[in-house]
Amino acid sequence: MLNMIRHGSATDLPPLVIVHGLFGSARNWGVIAKRLSDRREVIAVDQRNHGDSPRSESHSYPDMAADIAEVIESLGGKADVLGHSMGGKAVMVLALTRPDLVNRAILADIAPVTYTHSQMENIEAMRAVDLTQVEKRSEANDQLAAHISDPTLRSFFTQSLDLQNKRWKLNLDVLAAEMPKIIGFPQIDGQFDGPALFLSGANSDYVQAEHRPRIKELFPNAKFAKLPGCGHWLHAEKPREFEAAVRAFLDLTA
Repeated sequence: MLNMIRHGSATDLPPLVIVHGLFGSARNWGVIAKRLSDRREVIAVDQRNHGDSPRSESHSYPDMAADIAEVIESLGGKADVLGHSMGGKAVMVLALTRPDLVNRAILADIAPVTYTHSQMENIEAMRAVDLTQVEKRSEANDQLAAHISDPTLRSFFTQSLDLQNKRWKLNLDVLAAEMPKIIGFPQIDGQFDGPALFLSGANSDYVQAEHRPRIKELFPNAKFAKLPGCGHWLHAEKPREFEAAVRAFLDLTA
């Protein structure tokens, strides 16, 4: 079972399960999850090979979808599900293969397509950190600066450091080996007829106009929205606006 961080208490509304993206964790979503838990229980998960969840030699979307299915079944059998980036693809596969478990789906800045941008440069940057010389996150940040110029990205990566045991809470070797699956998307013939929101950053290129026909083929009731002034990490760049958009979708489709 995936590691879960629970916020709030069960209500008569469906729980909301939040699924992070590549290199993320349930902890990254703490503020947004806590705020959204004022009306329903919110559960943020660590995906396999991330955070405190089990490690595995596989990192395919059917496997990730099965992990989320197990979580939802443990919660009672149906949930609203929000996924960002890689987590969004996992949520899509879950909705398409187990629509009985998904009430509504929110897909944050991702489409059901294969992308060309690998994340190998970030894996290599983390591998290059000499963890034997790291006592504080700032020291890992300094080492990452030799490879990654964006301070926000460096700070995000160091959240996945286990300082006590001097290791990454990321299974970097498996993530590297499975990168073609992560940037890809499996061929699926299913369809999810429930409400689905594709919420994108206005400055991001992850969800293009040419992706919409495929999205509508798989998610015929899909709605589209953009958050101005942010890119792929829309929930981190504009957390209040992101939260408001999620609330509006959940309220309108109740």
